[in-house]
Amino acid sequence: MTADLIDLARAGDGEAFRQLVGPYERELQVHCYRMLGSVRDAEDAMQDALLAAWQGIAGFEGRASVRTWLYRVTTSRCLNVRRSARRRQGTMPPGPPPPEPTRLGEVTWLEPCPDDLLEGLPAAEPGPEASYEAREAISLAFITAVQRLPPRQRAVLILRDVLGFAGREAARILGSTEESVTSALKRARATLRTQLPEPAAPPPAPESAREKQLVERLTRAYESGDVDGIIALFADDAWLTMPPAPLEYQGHGPIARFLTEIAFRDGRTYRLVPTRANGQLAVAAYLREPAKPEDARANGLHVLALSGDRIQAMTRFTSSVLPRFGLPPG
Repeated sequence: MTADLIDLARAGDGEAFRQLVGPYERELQVHCYRMLGSVRDAEDAMQDALLAAWQGIAGFEGRASVRTWLYRVTTSRCLNVRRSARRRQGTMPPGPPPPEPTRLGEVTWLEPCPDDLLEGLPAAEPGPEASYEAREAISLAFITAVQRLPPRQRAVLILRDVLGFAGREAARILGSTEESVTSALKRARATLRTQLPEPAAPPPAPESAREKQLVERLTRAYESGDVDGIIALFADDAWLTMPPAPLEYQGHGPIARFLTEIAFRDGRTYRLVPTRANGQLAVAAYLREPAKPEDARANGLHVLALSGDRIQAMTRFTSSVLPRFGLPPG
């Protein structure tokens, strides 16, 4: 059947090509997201890759599987995007000057991935050489960490340790040698070991009573403007980050100052709507209007990394990402 579709696609049959690549589109889009850290960039790279695959189908000789060939085309497009595109620069949030951050973040182009994109992936199971579980390999912490790798190291690590391609297959995808892939993988693994500390405790199961209790406590605190109540939910060494702003705050004191001086200034309160992003708990925040508390306008999306019953990291994104989660942006 696959051979027939390949022959028809080579002859210019667009429907045959769609049937040929259709089973892999979702996993390839997730691959682009891991490579680029941005849903928007991933969508653009995916469209370019599909066009390149269609234009190059006549040259597909069947030496590798269709899936491996598509990963070669898609990975090449992602590497080209990262080499040629200027990374979006960080932008400071509107409003009063924020307090001094703990540090300035590098990955200001980071965007959250809706869990809907991750459900029902028709992808093959990761190969036996994969080192990361699927949930770990889509977490914001992982996506952020791999963005700090040089593009080729990033590609090697994702192909080998996330997707489980053998060294020879990864070399074919990258148009490289197996020795070069092995060397790049060694360097990438060493870097990631310093970027991805183990959580102190596993997070609550999705939709579990423990997770729902945490959401309820966070919601009560946000709706009442209780900064102390919010801080009580954070781990002692937790991080608050907010791409595209480069501001990053660590620890109860710095996070409390930011919340007090910026997020909850002038008696602000919020309405929260639970959702999920990157396999993690998330909440959309809607700022209540003081004159009309029943009205609220979109303020952003907060993605939470949990360690046990405490928040290890909160990443706040602008309200522009909300439509991807089926939530109103205004």
